[in-house]
Amino acid sequence: MTTYETLTPPENASAAQRFTESMTWGAFGSLWNSGEQKLLQCCAVRQETHDVKTFIFRCADFSALSFEPGQFITISPVIGEQAIARCYTLSSSPTRPFAFSITVKRVPGGAVSNWLHDNLKPGDRLRASGPAGSFTPVGHPATKLMYLSAGSGVTPLMSMTRAAFDMAGNLDIVFVHSARTPADIIFHEELIRMQASMTGLRVISICEGLGDTPQWQQPTGRLDLPLLSQQVPDFKEREIFTCGPQGYMEAIKSLLREAAFDFDHYHQESFDIAALNEEALIEQASSLDQQKVFTVTLSRSGKTFSMQGNQTVLAAAKKAGAIVPSSCSQGVCGTCKTALLKGTVDMNHNGGIRQREIDKGLRLLCCSKPSSDLVIDL
Repeated sequence: MTTYETLTPPENASAAQRFTESMTWGAFGSLWNSGEQKLLQCCAVRQETHDVKTFIFRCADFSALSFEPGQFITISPVIGEQAIARCYTLSSSPTRPFAFSITVKRVPGGAVSNWLHDNLKPGDRLRASGPAGSFTPVGHPATKLMYLSAGSGVTPLMSMTRAAFDMAGNLDIVFVHSARTPADIIFHEELIRMQASMTGLRVISICEGLGDTPQWQQPTGRLDLPLLSQQVPDFKEREIFTCGPQGYMEAIKSLLREAAFDFDHYHQESFDIAALNEEALIEQASSLDQQKVFTVTLSRSGKTFSMQGNQTVLAAAKKAGAIVPSSCSQGVCGTCKTALLKGTVDMNHNGGIRQREIDKGLRLLCCSKPSSDLVIDL
């Protein structure tokens, strides 16, 4: 990796002087890699729709972010004196690694999304870890693709499209996005601009209603098999990537099953933070049939609690009042990664932890169930 230790800032240029006030020039060339924590600085905030904003960041040490299009980072803003972790897909392209973005829809009652919308401004800093996630076209050498998204599920697919555009990829991409009204389409103008200059890109936007845009010319209603067959007759020949609310993704899978689509060529985002309700998960775990009971000790506080073997350690710890950083609750993001000091667990993760971390004794509490009494580093 090339570094630039000998460079000095340009002279007699006020913009450059402002740029270098807090910058270490030797930092250029270093990478922010998966699983590593970084301090991020917000560079800009952009309003996309009435309830969606894009937040653009850079690493405070000016390192570059190395990620695959479709992956996410986990941010940990401090809200009410407590760090709360949430996963957000990177909406920017990995071809632009020094400034990257997340695009966030305001969720009613959502602690982090509302805090971001109401408080985060250029110059503010927060901690983040990542990148992570397996929802990416990397490793799938297809030249014909279809991206299906709804609402803020557009973000990973936008990263993929921006990357293809920047790299002048020789790809045949059909991007089908569903929204409530034309005013709710995120990135609409940019997608249309990219379509105009990228031969292989076709953008189809489907709106449930017209809203304040009676002149809307694209399809209305909801995506179904007749509409998909009409708009994309060769969809069964394409590698399909889908992201959106859980109900939308279930509807898409049902549609494709009806069409006898080969699901070896289907990929969807593996978690939906907005759909998760941790309290419901805890209640569900506590209501399960009685099984063997284990004792869990938190090494830092000395607190102990009992839990059943069919509960996850995360659910039981939270029920016992322990403060455990967590986000996806599905073994994807790695936020709840904790050292297991004694005991054994059965862990079924979805890529949120590496083998070398497991070898060091780390476990993801959200997808770990005890098989003995435990001591964990909390």
